[in-house]
Amino acid sequence: MANLGGGFDTLGVAVELYLRVRILDVRPGDEPRLRVVTSTPPVIGENAVERAFALLAERTGVRPPAVDVDVHSDIPMAAGLGSSAAATVAGLRVFERVTGLLPDSTLLAAAAALEGHADNAAPALFGGFISVMERSDGDPIALRWTWPEELRLIVATPSVGLATAKARAALPASLPRKDAVFNLQRVLTLVHALQSRQYDRIRDGVVDRWHQPARAPLVPLLDEVLAIDDEDVLGAFLSGAGPSVAIIARREFARIEQLLRSKYERSGCPATIRTLGVHQSEAMTAAPAASVHGRSA
Repeated sequence: MANLGGGFDTLGVAVELYLRVRILDVRPGDEPRLRVVTSTPPVIGENAVERAFALLAERTGVRPPAVDVDVHSDIPMAAGLGSSAAATVAGLRVFERVTGLLPDSTLLAAAAALEGHADNAAPALFGGFISVMERSDGDPIALRWTWPEELRLIVATPSVGLATAKARAALPASLPRKDAVFNLQRVLTLVHALQSRQYDRIRDGVVDRWHQPARAPLVPLLDEVLAIDDEDVLGAFLSGAGPSVAIIARREFARIEQLLRSKYERSGCPATIRTLGVHQSEAMTAAPAASVHGRSA
């Protein structure tokens, strides 16, 4: 789950939705490629798992064995919950499993190259609450922050999908200086609020003037969910490129789920409502992070 309001292409968090890969067969000496034998849900043609495996072979110069895998994903596709990033990371991890461990910097750079940005890729690799930065050489680094254990994300996923490319095409080509400053102030406020557990500041910290207003016409009920005024709703934001919308809460999860469900039902827009924890991981250092295996959405 990326952006978290104003942290466009910068912040991400690994939620407890998983894509799992099972290695069915390994054949040294055969064509060095990964093949997805079965996939749930089905994916037609070359997929992100296969592309990631092939990219690492190209970048490292290591010849892997032929690998057959089974893929099962709980992450809805085209929903703003990181399904593509999770599949990409799965391909990288399979390559590691059959050839040997690789530096986290290599894995993150490969994932970001395939995804186009690192804010989803880094949480999928490392778990937890992550910020990313692109260095002057173009490679990303990842920094881990603390996500409080008591906070949950209540996520509404409308039945209509939204392609990331379409959501990005809706963004303005430039941003007024006052809006850029506004977003910088808010995203730093959000990070501080989560680190210090000053939860009364989260609502202000997730306000955005960069991507959410431009994407609102593409996302059912986005404005309505962002405007929810409830003492147990700490803040709300568009999840990734959408159309999923997330609420941060620390109690009354079932009641907030029902609040969201009723909004979508009244609008006639079917949606799946989930309460998700954050997949925490071991301590991670800056660039390029410790070796952990968080999987994300």
